[in-house]
Parts: sequence; structure tokens; C-alpha cells
Amino acid sequence: MPFTSPLSRRATLTGVVTAAAALPILSACTSGASSSDGTTLTVMAGAQDLSKEQIAEFEAQNAGVKINVINTDPTRLSTMLGSGNPPDIATGPAVGSANFNARGLATDLTPYLDKSAVLKEADLQPVNDSFRWDGTSSGQGPLYGIVKDWSQDASLWYNTALFDQAGIPYLSETEPITYDQLLEIAKKLTLKDGATTTVYGLGMEWAWGLYGPIATMIHQQGGELYNGDLTEIDLTSPAAVKAFTWFVDFANAGVGPTSLNPLADASDYSTFAAGRMAITQDGYWFGGNFAAPDSLQTARMAPAPVMGETRANPTFSGQGWWIPEKAKNKDLAWKLMEYFMAGPPAQARAESGWGLQSLTPLLTELPQETPLQQNAYAVAQNELQYAFALPDSPYITNEFLISTLDKYVVRAIKQELTIEAACAGATDEINKALAQGKEQIG
Repeated sequence: MPFTSPLSRRATLTGVVTAAAALPILSACTSGASSSDGTTLTVMAGAQDLSKEQIAEFEAQNAGVKINVINTDPTRLSTMLGSGNPPDIATGPAVGSANFNARGLATDLTPYLDKSAVLKEADLQPVNDSFRWDGTSSGQGPLYGIVKDWSQDASLWYNTALFDQAGIPYLSETEPITYDQLLEIAKKLTLKDGATTTVYGLGMEWAWGLYGPIATMIHQQGGELYNGDLTEIDLTSPAAVKAFTWFVDFANAGVGPTSLNPLADASDYSTFAAGRMAITQDGYWFGGNFAAPDSLQTARMAPAPVMGETRANPTFSGQGWWIPEKAKNKDLAWKLMEYFMAGPPAQARAESGWGLQSLTPLLTELPQETPLQQNAYAVAQNELQYAFALPDSPYITNEFLISTLDKYVVRAIKQELTIEAACAGATDEINKALAQGKEQIG
């Protein structure tokens, strides 16, 4: 596929943001600023974000310019940023960008937007606001990145053939089920042969991290994860304990993969596509896997489940491009941003179904030819009203947050800690990191 693959999406979800103080310098990693006969524009992006044809088209339109693509690699990006020799464009999530922005690593794109004839601020979907940073918090102020595609990642996908086999009614396209109902359905759909699970009832894409799902569950219950200035987290609230408890119950029920029982490829896709997983929590982008006529055609999309009275379905990531503050070719980088975000690559992304588009004019280009695509389009359009931005503290990284949550949920599953003690332990450890980050960033 020419766009974000499940594996690369996982990598960016869990590994783009590194510790605030960890920027090792390795002279071997260089961005390459110019070639002998022109300018080399170095782009760190997904392996298939830009096709050879698109690169050739951009180079033909800009004489003397060569594009050098480096596959997205969080460790290498940190090294390049630390050495002061970053790529001209980097890929990263909007949710999690606050740490980069607070450290002054990204370029304010607002002046470029103000002058652009093809990328207009008025066309940007609200999902882009997670790239905004006003000096103290994300969500408002100047824009430091643009989302290339996104999904409301708490949505569900299910296999109607496995539902038929188990005699379970299909899920509604408009009305959500509760997380408790979801777990009960998953138990009925799970099939075992002795100690071997032949069909998982439910996948939660656990390997991609629990921050998004847990934060959404807390929001759905009307709870708050952080204090007002994002310097302290509270996972001991009743809402947080309930979210932790659900994941412990999910693991103990044996209905789906966890970090204690992971899938070999760390993604639900291949297991789901093989008819060995009945439900998976994945966003609209997941439907892009089934565009080919010979792919699984019994997949259907359903609304995000709820835990509480508030419907909510955020993006857990929102992958985008940003220009490092120390990039050597910013004007040319912006020119490629315009081409990638509003030109032929954006049109191709929209028509493929690999994610919702971040520009309003492209939303109508989403595929609606097959019953699967028609279902996904209808569900996604209805779910847009329940989008919201996950909280993003500038004083902590996504990577640390995800690993800490997983560690304490696993300790509760293994009964090394009670759920309440696990919530308290996670709170204490994350708050210490937040305090350290506050001291470093100011």
C-alpha cells in the first residue's frame, strides 16, 4: 500500500517521541543538505508514503531538487535532532507532539500557511489542532505539523461470518455497545482447541499501547486524566480504576492478545484477515486492508464502544509531517508539504481508504464502491461528531506513558498488585517523570 501500513503505524504510535533529555549525538547520521548540482531534500517518512512516481513528479516540477527518503526511525531521528542535522521533513503523531513542540524542535508552519495558495488553514480538519502549541499547551496557537491521514481509533471492526457462526446479531452502524457488552460478546466468539485459541473474540491492538483506549474510557465516564496544567496525572480515580479493571478482565478472560500473550506480528490485521479474530478495535484506516476483491469482504465497521454516558471516539495518533526547527531547506520542505498534503499524493490517499483525510475538501473522495466501503464511510461520517483530542502533556513522552501503563496493567493481571495498587503505582511513576520533564522544559 502506498500509505501508512499497520506495522509502521504501530511504530509511530509507540516510538516516535523520545525522552526529553535523551538526544545522543552520532556523527554517522546526516541529513544531506545539498547535492553537487542542486538541493537534496531529506524526508524521514513511512516506507510507502511517497511513491517513486510521486518523487519523480515533484523533482520534475522543481529542477535541481532531489528527494532522499529515510524510513521513519525514532532512534535515528533523535540522533539527527541531537546533532543539529535533522531531516528537512519528519513524520510523527499529532497526539504526542506537545513534547517536541515544548522543546522547540519543530518549525511554526503558520507563516507558510498564511502565504500558501494550496494549503489553507480554513481547510484543516480539527484533528490538526493536536499539532498546535501556544507555549504552554497543545490544541491552540501556532501549527507545528499537518496530519496526513487519521482515524477515530476506538471504532470497531468485526467479521460477520464469525458472528453468523456464533449466532450473534450484527453490531449497529450508529448505536454503540458498552465495553461490558463487548467483552461478553467476545467470550462467545472465542474458540479454543485445548490450550490453543483458534479464534480470538476480540483484539484491542494491545501492542500499540493502552494510553489511547484508557484515556478514552476515562473521558467517556466524565473523568479527567490530568490536572489543568498537565503537570500531574491521576489514575486512581474511579473512572481510571474502572478502565484498568476492564483490561485486566479482558486479559483474564483469554479472549484476545495482550502483552503477555502477543501476536507474532504485533498487529491484529493478519489474524483478523485470516478469519481468526472476530472483532478488532481499529479506526477507519483498517478498511484499506480489504480493498482488493480477493481480500476478506465480511468485515464491517461499528461505532466506538462506550464506558459511561459520554460517547467519544478520538484519534490515538493522527500521523503527520513536520519540519524540524533546524532543517536546512525549510522553504523547499514546505513546497513538498504542499504537494504531499494537497496534491496528487493526498488525492490518492483519500481514494484508497487508508484513513480519513485532514483536509475538508478531500473527505468526499473516500471510497464507497463496495458494501464494506459503504458501511465504513457511513459509520465514519456518523462518528465524526464524537471526535475529541486526547490530552497531551508536554512534560512526558508517549513512549514512556505507554510503557508505564502496560507495566502496571500487566502486574495487576499477574496479581502482583491489586488493581487499585497498580493504578496508584502508575500514577506515582508517571508523576515523577512529569515533574522531571517540567523541571527540564520549564
